Amino acid sequence: MIEAPSTQLAREYGLSVSGQRPDVAEYVRRLWSRRAFIVTFAHAKVTASYASATLGSFWTVITPLVNAGVYYLIFGVLLGTDHGVANFIAYLCTGVFVFHFTQQVAMAGTRSIADHVSLVRAMHFPRASLPLALTLVQLQQLFAALAVLAAIVLVTGEPITWSWLLVLPVIALQTVFSAGLAMILARLAARTTDLKQLMPFVLRTWLYGSGVFYSLDNFIDDAPGPLTTLLHWNPMVAFIDLIRYALIDSLPHARMPGHLWLSAVLWSLVIGAGGFLFFWAAEEEYGRE
Repeated sequence: MIEAPSTQLAREYGLSVSGQRPDVAEYVRRLWSRRAFIVTFAHAKVTASYASATLGSFWTVITPLVNAGVYYLIFGVLLGTDHGVANFIAYLCTGVFVFHFTQQVAMAGTRSIADHVSLVRAMHFPRASLPLALTLVQLQQLFAALAVLAAIVLVTGEPITWSWLLVLPVIALQTVFSAGLAMILARLAARTTDLKQLMPFVLRTWLYGSGVFYSLDNFIDDAPGPLTTLLHWNPMVAFIDLIRYALIDSLPHARMPGHLWLSAVLWSLVIGAGGFLFFWAAEEEYGRE
């Protein structure tokens, strides 16, 4: 096969296609070299998000607190899902705060390419920087929410124990999982713009199936076998329940399912690594539609 003159010249002078996808190792190296950009971009997004709000960054805590209050009124008071749950207020707030983190990362990932398409077209950088930076934005907000959650747990009568330290590895696993999910959704939404309209419904369904407002043990006995398995291996159930058992001493630890840590680790590895590879495989396509 005879090469075109332009191709021959490019090969002779070591030129390559603009935006050509590097191999995985090189892509990781480039991402690491852009870590300062990722952190600065995340900080700028946090600052800009609340620049026009009177209460500023306090909304990072107020929003999940208001959600928890509404859910407590509906599910705890009106529907009575607090039956058989020790310290339901702490139990509910933990579920709301932890789910809110992944929920926000997923929504941000869906918009990460479309909302920054001018930046993608104007500059050459690893596109995974965008969903990773937006994950970091939500992680910063989660740490603020966790400080409030710790206060709620203490006020509702729980003691500080060594098991509180287990929150850190759980959050690390959840962050890897959420970042991978953000990259999967970023690639899908870059091609299917209607995905961001569908995501609120998907996330709401996921919310109701993650035991945020109730204990799955109280409702799962009558569920069909496949649904029971699906609920038990729901990644958000693993992350939420691990943090609940770490923070809430009044929960009977003997009832903690033994598969929770395995589920959290497996989901983090599969979605974290798989999402990264899935996003990397389309690196050349972003911003060119």
